[in-house]
Amino acid sequence: MIHELLLALSGYPGTIFTWNKRTGLQVSQDLPFLHPSETSVLNRLCKLGSDYIRFTEFIEQHTGHVHQQEHHANQPSQTGLHGIYLRAFCTGLDSMLQPYRQALLDLEQEIHGCQILETVYKHSCGGLPPVRMALEKILAVCHGVMYKQLAAWMLHGLLLDQSEEFFVKQGPSAGGAAANQEEEEEDLGLGGLSGKQLRELQDLRLIEEENMLAPSLQQFSLRTEMLPSYIPIRVAEKILFVGESVQMFENHNHSPSRAGSILKHQEDMFAAELHKLKQQPLFSLVDFENLIDRIRSTVAEHLWTLMVEESELLEQLKIIKDFYLLGRGELYQVFIDLAQQMLKTPPTAVTEHDVNVAFQQAAHKVLLDDDNLLPLLHLTVDYQGKDSKATPPQDTSPRESPPTGWAALGLTYKVQWPLHILFTPAVLEKYNVVFRYLLSVRRVQSQLQHCWALQMQRKHLKSSQTDAVKWRLRNHMAFLIDNLQYYLQVDVLESQFSQLLQQINSTRDFESIRLAHDHFLSNLLAQSFILLKPVFHCLNEILELCHNFCSLVCQSVSSLDERGTSQLDFLVKGFRRQSSLLFKILSSVRNHQINSDLAQLLLRLDYNKYYTQAGGTLGR
Repeated sequence: MIHELLLALSGYPGTIFTWNKRTGLQVSQDLPFLHPSETSVLNRLCKLGSDYIRFTEFIEQHTGHVHQQEHHANQPSQTGLHGIYLRAFCTGLDSMLQPYRQALLDLEQEIHGCQILETVYKHSCGGLPPVRMALEKILAVCHGVMYKQLAAWMLHGLLLDQSEEFFVKQGPSAGGAAANQEEEEEDLGLGGLSGKQLRELQDLRLIEEENMLAPSLQQFSLRTEMLPSYIPIRVAEKILFVGESVQMFENHNHSPSRAGSILKHQEDMFAAELHKLKQQPLFSLVDFENLIDRIRSTVAEHLWTLMVEESELLEQLKIIKDFYLLGRGELYQVFIDLAQQMLKTPPTAVTEHDVNVAFQQAAHKVLLDDDNLLPLLHLTVDYQGKDSKATPPQDTSPRESPPTGWAALGLTYKVQWPLHILFTPAVLEKYNVVFRYLLSVRRVQSQLQHCWALQMQRKHLKSSQTDAVKWRLRNHMAFLIDNLQYYLQVDVLESQFSQLLQQINSTRDFESIRLAHDHFLSNLLAQSFILLKPVFHCLNEILELCHNFCSLVCQSVSSLDERGTSQLDFLVKGFRRQSSLLFKILSSVRNHQINSDLAQLLLRLDYNKYYTQAGGTLGR
């Protein structure tokens, strides 16, 4: 009735609180559940609503009459009160009613849903025994509603909250969206390191690329403003985890005979214990949290058994590492050779089919003939016009065609139930970001090795000064790319993956596994510099220069002509500039001792101080 009362006091009567021109606002006489004393109190409140309704009717009537007079000034005078003074009076009267409207709004926010628990709890802490006992009894009845919602949510995954009063809601949390505002893109094509870029590195502000690393959309989240203060946030997060796990389990449990109940068929026992807590006259946080912990432990342990033992999580992680993180290097080396030509141009509608044929051929060449695994993997190639019907309505900008097929390449993996809980589409998309980056580094490394093979074939020929410049540049490029590749594969991927396996094997709690996996993926993105914009931008520029150099070498079988020499000179200057910028970034961070990842890469590149002795510039 509280909502109906607030609406009536705001000037919107209904069937419970009725309006009559003569008697005003009153409680309906046909409500058997109201005690006469309650009816008397409510009717006293209704007098406020009656006065408010009459004031607002007066304001609307005479303000509207004044407007009519303004539009019909030349017509004969009409009966009734009117005039600009009356209009001013109505404006002043309306402003004096604003505190009343604000009080109703504050009251609604204060006593909405679970906030009623907080209000009653605060007032029950008073010193008057009769008042305290009465409010404690009221609070116990209100807790009965909360326990029913908890039982439905935690034991069956059902969110019974039509009025949005519970502290668990469907959809992501509202906070934090405005906090990740991306700063303007800076032009890093010129040498030197700006003070702003250095501050970004020193402050370790990891800037997310647009539409790259959006946080995984949670299906459910906490509505913290509805959480009573006597229930800690840590307990609410456990409640959220249990209900979300049960809900996902129930929705996707296609083989109940194999998986069984996520609560190990203890729903009735837990329901009885929740009912027992409901019967307690006073709320006990210790008893409440102990029960929540037991339910959570049951769910987390069962999910661990289901994921690690029955679904072979470790084997699935190895598949992710082999294919998304290029653990099967020999596979991708063959694939790069087979797909080099078909992906060097902008993709078309048939590119995706051809690429998957090449991927299957590469798998067979390296004796990877797992008939159960390969059908679950599929390479995707985005091109202009693909899935145009699925484009969101708000996206009205034309889609740009990727410059090459390599830039549009992606990998999909059909995750089997129940591993979809861990490997969500958002998680796989983050793996795809790492996949494209690692593949671009591996492809450039392969191209530079091919250039070395061409150099060996031509070493018996007479060389010119231009040839010396060309092969010296290749050596410097290969030195940088080889060390970058070693850093990514050994210092980052292998190190982080071994830590992940160790954490999984040291626990029997699914939530700990999920946190360890999230930490693993975050470390991959951070330590590979995908999130650190100045470094990532610089490395991409270097990769592009190396690719252009390899294209120039492969196109010029004999000595370079004047145009080729000019292009080579441009590449030499560009590589010097970007390698110098990279060295300045890495050195600046090392000097401030704030990022061990950048320092480790610098150690790889400058292990014998050659980089330092060359003035921080390669290619001179």
